[in-house]
This record gives sequence, C-alpha cells and structure tokens, in this order.
Amino acid sequence: PGQGYVQGMNEIIGPIYYVFASNEENAEFAEADCFWCFTALMSEIRDFFIKSLDESYTGIRGMMGKLSKLLESKDPPVFCKLKEQGIVPVFYSFRWLTLLLSQEFPLPDVLRIWDSILSDENRFEYLVYVCCAMIILLRDELLENDFEHNMKLLQNFPSTDINFVLNRANQLREA
Repeated sequence: PGQGYVQGMNEIIGPIYYVFASNEENAEFAEADCFWCFTALMSEIRDFFIKSLDESYTGIRGMMGKLSKLLESKDPPVFCKLKEQGIVPVFYSFRWLTLLLSQEFPLPDVLRIWDSILSDENRFEYLVYVCCAMIILLRDELLENDFEHNMKLLQNFPSTDINFVLNRANQLREA
C-alpha cells in the first residue's frame, strides 16, 4: 500500500515467480503465490523505492551510506581508491541494493543469495555485507586500475562462485 510500480520491481518478481512456477504440484497457483510473496517482500524494502525516503536511514541513500561506511572500516585502501577516483556507491550499488543483486548474478546464484539474505534476521544489513564482500573480492584489481576500468568492473560484476562471496560476507560480519 502506498507504493506504485517502480522500474526494476520486475527484477524482484522474476525470481519469486520462477520458484513458484517450478513447483509442478502448485504451478497453477504460481501467480497468486508470487503476488503475496512479492507484496510481503516489498513491505520490507519499500523504503528503497520511495523517493521521499531516499535520505532516511532505511532509504536507498541510507543503505548506500551504510555500504560506504562498512567498506571504509573493512578495507580503507579500497574505500580511499574509489573515493579518489570519484566512484561513489550510487554508480554501482544503487542497483545492487534495490534489486537485491538480482541483475548481478545468474538466477541460481540469485536464489542462493536470497536464501541467505531472507533467512537472516538482519536481512538487509546482511545484504550490505554481501555487497561489501563483492567489492573486497575485487580489491587487487580495483587498487591497480583506473576510473574507467573500475567503473566497468563494479557495474558488471565478474562471474564468481557465489558461495565464496557469501562466505566472505560472513567473515566480514564476524570480524
């Protein structure tokens, strides 16, 4: 309630629908089940899509700020390199956060990520750790390359073993 369609929401619906439609026993109810799950998920992330809340703690800029602060504390050299090059989180992490990484990875990996995020009691805090882990896993390449290369790298995350990303996110959270 109170939130209309915003570009990109289809990227969130897609994986949900896929899961329900893949269940042969209940595939005929996939659309209805998808609607209810999408509605429940959107009730948790709707602040990401409400422009008037962009600057709030739970809005998208607040989430990008959390990512930036986390990266600064976990890997200051990478944080400084990106800052020095003028690569701000909005250039790459806006899509990561609002779409829950659904455009960054193949569908099986998205489902694995979502299982980890949605089963965590601090779901969207964990999402920030996953995003931070993604950046840190590119550390060496980010530190030795220029603005153009680093932008391309962050905007087109390279193929990787998603379990490695999630393990790194867990290590960051525990440290």
